[in-house]
Amino acid sequence: MSEAPAREGEFQYGEPIAEIRRRGLERMGFMTSWAWLDDPRRLTFMLARYKFVAKMLSGTEKALEIGCGDGFGSRVVAQSVKNLTAIDFDPELLESARLVASEKFPVEFRRHDMMSGPVEGDYSACYSLDVLEHIQPSDENIFLQNLTRSLISTGVCIIGTPSLESQPYASKFSKLGHVNCKTQSALKETMLRFFNNVFMFSMNDEVVHTGYEKMSHYNLALCCGPKL
Repeated sequence: MSEAPAREGEFQYGEPIAEIRRRGLERMGFMTSWAWLDDPRRLTFMLARYKFVAKMLSGTEKALEIGCGDGFGSRVVAQSVKNLTAIDFDPELLESARLVASEKFPVEFRRHDMMSGPVEGDYSACYSLDVLEHIQPSDENIFLQNLTRSLISTGVCIIGTPSLESQPYASKFSKLGHVNCKTQSALKETMLRFFNNVFMFSMNDEVVHTGYEKMSHYNLALCCGPKL
């Protein structure tokens, strides 16, 4: 590492500041910029969910994110897996994701609607955070079937979604799109239709735990062995 440039402040920050002056400040996408403006704490919860995924899928050869939005959290997972493809059906969010993407942590962003079919390619793992609650119950089977068909036979899947019990406390913007929230038991039962093993975790704010499910604000299903 080169010697940090001389400066009036603390010397250890010289090199990072010089690099950011050269590159410019890192940017956020549409929805994360809105969260930073509207409710900054929300970003800590979101990043904690992506960190959980990154730890669970660390070293994965080929991972797929379903519903990446503006791609802000995708970089956290890209730091831990060998290859990451991230899809969304919203063109504006994908445009935003590509504009703020990092060469250091590359992600292949694609436009794809999971209701139209599986994503081309055989993936070792997939994950989908804050998506299932937006899928109409009548469309849930098609969505999950196509998700499962995107995986290899030993594939792993992580689904994260707000709990049904959390909805009285959800924001007005969240409630507009939340049409399919579930209890933790119902989420496990749903995922067992498509996977041989499902392990459930709870989240409250940024804390992941295995406590009493009815007090869980957010549920995470770690699914193994797709029923192909």
